[in-house]
Amino acid sequence: MSAAPFPPLPDHRYGIVYADPPWDYRGQLQHAGPGSEDTGGAVRHYPTVPLEELKALPVHRIAARDCLLFLWSTSPHLDQAIQLGKAWGFAWATVAFVWDKLRMNPGHYTMSQCELCLVFRRGRIPLPRGARNVRQLVREERRSHSAKPEEVRRRIEAMFPEQPRIELFARRRAPGWEAWGLEAVGA
Repeated sequence: MSAAPFPPLPDHRYGIVYADPPWDYRGQLQHAGPGSEDTGGAVRHYPTVPLEELKALPVHRIAARDCLLFLWSTSPHLDQAIQLGKAWGFAWATVAFVWDKLRMNPGHYTMSQCELCLVFRRGRIPLPRGARNVRQLVREERRSHSAKPEEVRRRIEAMFPEQPRIELFARRRAPGWEAWGLEAVGA
């Protein structure tokens, strides 16, 4: 898949960018073990995009001078996620959220149960700030493929209630957020 079919990024600048990239697993599917049916894979649900094409998206153009990027990463893509945040013009900060999916997927080394939402910074932390006592661990059962817990969005809103916010690679529109991506167009 090429990044070219994506709609153009908006002309606005945002203090909060929230992204769940369509990571490329090179067609790899998930399996529940010997004798089990395959449980899918990203490529069966949406077009995936190689890292170099994700890096080419000019996300820095929509980031305010003081901006945070909340970026979802699966464990196999952690190194790529850090590269991507930097390529988009942000500095690595920390892990913002750890999502305990309460259900496990098979993994090559250990059972996969968690997903990470990383945070990167451009400039300073956007002001004004809201809540500062937001917890990192989110325990919520996973739903449909790649759907992220709404609790994470609510926690970001609590921390940064006044900043303009955009979700990249959005599947639906959420109140108080701009949405950008193939599935968000016309939603």
